Amino acid sequence: MKRAVSKDGTVIAYERHGDGPPLVLVGGATCTHEADAPLAAELAAAHTVYVYDRRGRGESGDTTAYAVAREVEDLAAVIAEAGGEAGVYGISSGGALALEAAASGLPITRTAVYEVPYSTDPAARADAYTAALGERLAADDRGGAVELFLRRVGMPPEAVAGMRRAPFWKGLEALAPTLAHDDAVMGKGEVPAARLADIAQPVLVLCGGSSSQWFRDTGRVIAESAARGRYETLEGQDHQVAPAVLAPVLREFFA
Repeated sequence: MKRAVSKDGTVIAYERHGDGPPLVLVGGATCTHEADAPLAAELAAAHTVYVYDRRGRGESGDTTAYAVAREVEDLAAVIAEAGGEAGVYGISSGGALALEAAASGLPITRTAVYEVPYSTDPAARADAYTAALGERLAADDRGGAVELFLRRVGMPPEAVAGMRRAPFWKGLEALAPTLAHDDAVMGKGEVPAARLADIAQPVLVLCGGSSSQWFRDTGRVIAESAARGRYETLEGQDHQVAPAVLAPVLREFFA
């Protein structure tokens, strides 16, 4: 992997694929750059695609004092490696980070996001989850932190129990501290409408037709909040969107 250096000195590891206008992919919770590799392969014929390990993940470094602004600076460092300007696509909480980076004024030409898990329901505020996650991480109960996250996103208890016995569980536990990063990126969980209004560039908001209705309802609010926002539904898709279905939509948007 190649290396970029963020503003605070943290080393951010990334890979580059393909040829064409630069496009940076931003992963969601519990994901390293490997999760974006299939989508990068689909896009590589039309774009130079950059996939990276967000701080604290994979081969990237980290600092003890986390702030969302540091992750925005990490993305800025990757964009600098891409030539100083790039399109950005983010999925889930990575989409929230992509939107915040665009609102912060990074040299992003266009932003696309898939199923950012904001909510329009005030009762869905993240306060209780944030407190419980902090308690588990403070106690170094990484397995408990991962389970808390999986239960929050709707994973049934029996499915979580099966995952705990799987070989990949240790990898999830290694990423557990970064769940606090994603929680910070999401804030209280409400759509940051005023912040999104600061984005001058085009924004494409995508959701799956087979996902929960609240994803689509929230997606429309996100698109309406951005000055140049547009919403689309990918029929037959859920939160685990198929790269072969997603890639043509992204190629058209970022062309």
